Amino acid sequence: MSGHSKWATTKHKKAIIDSRRAKSFAKFIKAIEVAARNGGADLAGNPTLFDAVAKAKKNSMPADNIERAIKRGAGLESGAADWQTIMYEGYGPHGVAILIECLSDNRNRAAGEVRLAVTRNGGSMGDPGSVAYLFSRKGVVITNKSATVNEEKILEAVLEAGAEEVNDIGDSFEIVSETNDLVAVRSALQSAGIDYESAETSFLPSMSIPLDVEGAQKVFALIEAIEELDDVQNVYGNFDVSDEVMASLG
Repeated sequence: MSGHSKWATTKHKKAIIDSRRAKSFAKFIKAIEVAARNGGADLAGNPTLFDAVAKAKKNSMPADNIERAIKRGAGLESGAADWQTIMYEGYGPHGVAILIECLSDNRNRAAGEVRLAVTRNGGSMGDPGSVAYLFSRKGVVITNKSATVNEEKILEAVLEAGAEEVNDIGDSFEIVSETNDLVAVRSALQSAGIDYESAETSFLPSMSIPLDVEGAQKVFALIEAIEELDDVQNVYGNFDVSDEVMASLG
């Protein structure tokens, strides 16, 4: 069970306050603009845009905000920033490896803010390539459990579409595939009548470091501080937190 997935599940359970929602909307807008810029405004012909829009809708982002972001990204409306993807690598408490994915129009600002957040919260920055080899880029679909959705039904729906594994992550299932098979897996779920929470590419660790309560608190605090930054889209870590530790954290 990957640290990233558990962290995503933990965040999903937390109450969303207005300030965090506003920050989330800004991140969704960036992702939509970049997807539209790279693949055009047609959702049917741009699966990355389709998934970015679906994620924004599931998080209650207003439709007009989504539409304007698509138009700006596709060049149909002015005002789009020149978002560039930047990856930073580093270490958190207890030697946890972290990958930080940014979308920024100012590399110097992003680098300075990320470094400050990491070093202030018990981490350290690493050189390019220092931890990236510990992660693989994969397609990840998250589906919620229900009375009608179980592991057997999901496996039956997605194995032929290229899914590599299905993991139980508490209230949800994580379906992992190669990035090229992400659209096929998502489409197979839809064809089987199974709703999904999110479908996106992610970095999954090849090995994980188990954390106790104290370690988990420190790592979660570090990740929260990094994710608060406007330029940061995603944070990935190679940690594992047991159900018992999660329960202790409340």
